[in-house]
Amino acid sequence: MKRNSLSSCSISLWLLFTGVMLQAVESAKGKYAHMLFNELFEDYSNALRPVEDTDKVLNVTLQITLSQIKDMDERNQILSTYLWIRQSWYDAYLKWDKDKYDGLDSIRIPSNLVWRPDIVLYNKADDDFSEPVNTNVVLRYDGKITWDAPAITKSSCVVDVSYFPFDSQQCNLTFGSWTYNGNQVDIINSLDSGDLSDFIEDVEWEIHGMPAVKNVITYGCCSEPYPDVTFTLILKRKSSFYIFNLLLPCILISFLAPLGFYLPADSGEKVSLGVTVLLALTVFQLMVAEIMPPSENVPLIGKYYIATMTMITASTALTIIIMNLHHCGSEAKPVPQWARVVILDYMSKIFFVYDVGENCTSPKREKEERKLEWDDGCQKRHKEGGAC
Repeated sequence: MKRNSLSSCSISLWLLFTGVMLQAVESAKGKYAHMLFNELFEDYSNALRPVEDTDKVLNVTLQITLSQIKDMDERNQILSTYLWIRQSWYDAYLKWDKDKYDGLDSIRIPSNLVWRPDIVLYNKADDDFSEPVNTNVVLRYDGKITWDAPAITKSSCVVDVSYFPFDSQQCNLTFGSWTYNGNQVDIINSLDSGDLSDFIEDVEWEIHGMPAVKNVITYGCCSEPYPDVTFTLILKRKSSFYIFNLLLPCILISFLAPLGFYLPADSGEKVSLGVTVLLALTVFQLMVAEIMPPSENVPLIGKYYIATMTMITASTALTIIIMNLHHCGSEAKPVPQWARVVILDYMSKIFFVYDVGENCTSPKREKEERKLEWDDGCQKRHKEGGAC
C-alpha cells in the first residue's frame, strides 16, 4: 500500500512539474513573439512592394484548391465555386534571427498588416468587388509569407450545350495582378494543376481535371507584360437524371403516335391521340428550353424533340386524311387505278398491311383456310365415291 501511494505521488509531482515547465515555455514564447511583433512592424509599411531593390521582380506563388462546385448556371453562363486560394511570397523587411528570439521561427498575424499582392479573378462574373477575406498569414523567420484564404467565386464560362445531356464543359479561372506588371510582380503556379484532393463530389457534374497554364500577355493599353495563371476546369455532366426524366418519357410517348393507325376509324379517338401526344412533347420541349441558354447551338435533345414532333404532326395529318376518306360515303370518287396499284400492291407489302374488313386475314391464314376448305370438299367427294 505504501509503495502504491509513493508511486502515485511521484507520478502526480512529475505531471505537475511538466505542466509548469510547459506553461513557462509558452509564456516565454509569447513574450518573445510580442517583442518580435513590435520590432518588425515599428517602421513597416504595407502600402509598398516589399523589395529592397525596386527593379527586382517579386515572385508570388499561387495554388488553387477546389472545394466544391456551388452552381453551374447554363442559361447565364456563370460558374460558382468554393475555392481555397494559397499565395506565398518573400517580404524583404520581415526577417529575423530566430536564435535571438528563443528559436521562434514563425508567427501568425492578420493579413491586413502586411503587403498583399492584388491578385484577382480576371473573368469574374459578379458585381461584388469586395476586399479579400482578412484571414491570418503565416510569417516565417526568412521573410516568407503564406496566405490561405477561402473564396466563393463566380466566373464567366462559355457553355456549349450542343450534346446536352451528354455534354462536357471547360471553364477557365484566370488569376492575375490587377495593377502590377510582370516586371514588378511575377505569378508562378506551384503545381501543374489545381488541387482536387478535398473536392466534394457534385450531384450533376463529374470533374476530370483542372490543369494550370501560365500566360504572359501584353495588352494594347500598356507596353509591359502582364502574367496570369489560368486553371481550366474540365467538367462532364451526369446524364442519368435527364435520361430518366426527359429522354425516356419522350421515347415512350413517341411510340404511341403510330398506334393511332390501328384504332378503328369510327372510334373518333384517332386524332385525339395524336394531338395529346403532340402536346405532351411540347411540354417537354419547353422544359428543355428553360434550362438551356438562348444560343445558336441547338441541343441534341432539342433536335430529337423537334424531329419527333414533326413525325407525330405528319402522323396526325395522315390520320385526318384517312378519316376524311373513310367518311366520304357514296359521294366519294373512285380510286384511280395507279393509286390502287401503288397503295394496295406495293405499300401494303412494305408496311405489312393486308386486307382489312370483317375477315381481316393475312396471306398465311388465307392459305390455311383454303387448304381446310379443299380438305373438306375432298372428304365429301370421297364419301360420295368420287376422287379428289
